[in-house]
Amino acid sequence: METPVLLLLLSLGVLCPPATSSSQDLSYVSEMFSQSPQRLSFFNWYGNVRLFQFQVPDDAVLLRWLLQASRGKGDGCEDVEITVHFRYGAPPVVNPLGYSFAPNTSVPFSFTQTMRFRNTMQSNLYLNVSNPTPGDWFVAAHLPKDTEKIEIQGLTKSCTYVFQPELFVLREVDVPILQANVPMQQVLESIKNPVRYKLFVPEYTRELQIQLLQCSSNGSGCPLLVTVGSVTRPDSSAHHVNCSVGGSCVVVLQSPPWEKWLNVLVEKPQWLNSSVSFQLLYNVSVCKPGSVGSRTFLSFLNMFSTSNNSTLLRDGQQPSPTTTPLPSESPASCMRKYPVIREDLDVVSVRFHPVTTPSVPVVAQLPIVVLLDLNSEMDSGGILVVSLQFNKTGATSLNSTVVACLSPAAPVLSLDLRQNCTTAFSQGYSFNLSEETKSGTHNIPYPVTDRWYLSMQIICPDNDSTCQQQTSRVIVTAYLSPCLEDCGPYGECRLLRRNGYLYAACSCKAGWAGWSCTDDRNALSVGQQLTATLLLTLSNLMFVPTIFVAIYHLYFVEAAVYTYTMFFSTFYHACDQPGVTVMCIMDYDTLQFCDFFGSVVAIWVTILCMARLRKFIKYVLFMLGTLVIAMSMQLDRRGIWNMLGPCLFALILLVIAWTTRGVRRRRCYPPSWQRWVFFLLPGVALALTAISVYVFAETNANYYYTHSLWHVMVAASVAFLLPPRERSKKSWEWSHLIDCGYKICQEDREELYVVT
Repeated sequence: METPVLLLLLSLGVLCPPATSSSQDLSYVSEMFSQSPQRLSFFNWYGNVRLFQFQVPDDAVLLRWLLQASRGKGDGCEDVEITVHFRYGAPPVVNPLGYSFAPNTSVPFSFTQTMRFRNTMQSNLYLNVSNPTPGDWFVAAHLPKDTEKIEIQGLTKSCTYVFQPELFVLREVDVPILQANVPMQQVLESIKNPVRYKLFVPEYTRELQIQLLQCSSNGSGCPLLVTVGSVTRPDSSAHHVNCSVGGSCVVVLQSPPWEKWLNVLVEKPQWLNSSVSFQLLYNVSVCKPGSVGSRTFLSFLNMFSTSNNSTLLRDGQQPSPTTTPLPSESPASCMRKYPVIREDLDVVSVRFHPVTTPSVPVVAQLPIVVLLDLNSEMDSGGILVVSLQFNKTGATSLNSTVVACLSPAAPVLSLDLRQNCTTAFSQGYSFNLSEETKSGTHNIPYPVTDRWYLSMQIICPDNDSTCQQQTSRVIVTAYLSPCLEDCGPYGECRLLRRNGYLYAACSCKAGWAGWSCTDDRNALSVGQQLTATLLLTLSNLMFVPTIFVAIYHLYFVEAAVYTYTMFFSTFYHACDQPGVTVMCIMDYDTLQFCDFFGSVVAIWVTILCMARLRKFIKYVLFMLGTLVIAMSMQLDRRGIWNMLGPCLFALILLVIAWTTRGVRRRRCYPPSWQRWVFFLLPGVALALTAISVYVFAETNANYYYTHSLWHVMVAASVAFLLPPRERSKKSWEWSHLIDCGYKICQEDREELYVVT
């Protein structure tokens, strides 16, 4: 890792060397950020994505990501493609499989880079972002589509792909701060270094204007380029003005981001070697909020104060009559702010309520602005749902239309029917309510961490005085939820975590897919779900003949184990099914443990029964092996050695027992060729086929059929492999099974004789 890091540091020094002589004393500081590497997964849902979060400091002029990927050695490692997504302000919303989103879902943009292994063990990629926006930047990486092959731990080979991003930041310190309406004089010398400034945009700024004055360069006009703002992706651009074109050098920004710092960059063309002097000036147009929201909020406070006045006063103290003056409408008002209450419900779960009624009054004179504060880092990991609907009791003109815009950082104050919800640096989301369309909804997954504004206004036809005096009431429903409608009936909303950052995603089932499990192109119908459930559950009935065979041969302990395995395998698969055909008689985790545990114990007792050990040795091994298997299941339920370990140990005991008998008797054991041809060889063939299907053929797509075949083959193989009844035991009679009477049983006499 040292070589790429050293090369990157050297490249930073080459790209941005410190200035030796300039009209502005530039000072650069470099910083490096890194996060621990993560193992990549093939993509099936968002939980397979590996997420990284970086905090870009203020005054950053250059970001350079070093993306490092490595893979393991072995036959299972192939030249795959790693997809890396970048986004500012929130995690990237990825859709590599091309599934459809839920209706009314607006997908935020994120830019993508790909990395390939070309017969190498490592792959490196550099990515530069100049003039970046400070704040949270997210990097997400994943492998191509999952093959859906069911891998068994410790048995199937899988390649390890590891990804690690490192971020190098170049900052310019001591950047001059512009003051409103105060020109700043500057001279750009012949050296090519640009000049940077920053300015603060106060709240309620409607328009920001930046201009260059008294610009001269040896009589050649003003050959300067002015850039305002920062970028959130490499292919995006801030506002640029070429002062040499058109004769004016003015940048006008409508609805700039409120309470944010903006960067201003002034630079010369490469061909100009002479110095340029200029003055930089900016001013803002303030939009004072109207009184509708203030009056509503003050009325709410007065009502709250009156209802709780008795609990706030001391005993015997009388409230003094006071009046709260309501602010008057200012002639300079260009908006009316309607207050809402933010209610935090749970992790990544917020609901917004208007202070009095669910509906908000909308007029034609000024836009009504509603603030949806999502400025916390914990608010970007869910889905923002904003729905507007006409109040049925409110009057609505046939000729009027309510236009609304939802935008981050600043509200849209110039609304029109073109639905151009654009602020200075972002594109918002538009609504259009009319007699034909009485409602509108926008679902925004992973909204940018910021203060969001909803602007609403009635747009009237020309010279329609009735519409100008009208007030429409719009019901505003706004909330932040981990998942849209809890991922529906065919999905599960899961909360994910990365280095303290929490975000949610949907895990779909029953063939459903998509961001909110709404894509049904590969979905299983109810009939297919029922068929799959019946296959996986009824295939366990193959154990019924095996149980009767065990009872017929007087193997009652083995029959009890097979009954236990059949019961819990049946109800585990009935509970494990996706979709609507689900039945759980107890906790899912308990059913899963009992199913896995019963399967291994059934194999354990079957092989020991085939070994024909002495009774007390066999039952001691039964109990001891069961306890060890239970312990291993608790440690690692899906480990391959949970099944392979007991099977190998039991097979070793079987080989020793059969070899000993064969040597002692000087003939092959079992001695009967019919036993080999009609029982042992078919049983072994069925068992090997079942193992091959289980290990090599099972996928998520054919799981219902292959695993049902596994149930049938395993149960059938056990019926063939169980040894016949011991010769010393008589036929199946209750009198022999329950009581031997006053006589010593023949089998016991033989065992005592052998021991003595």
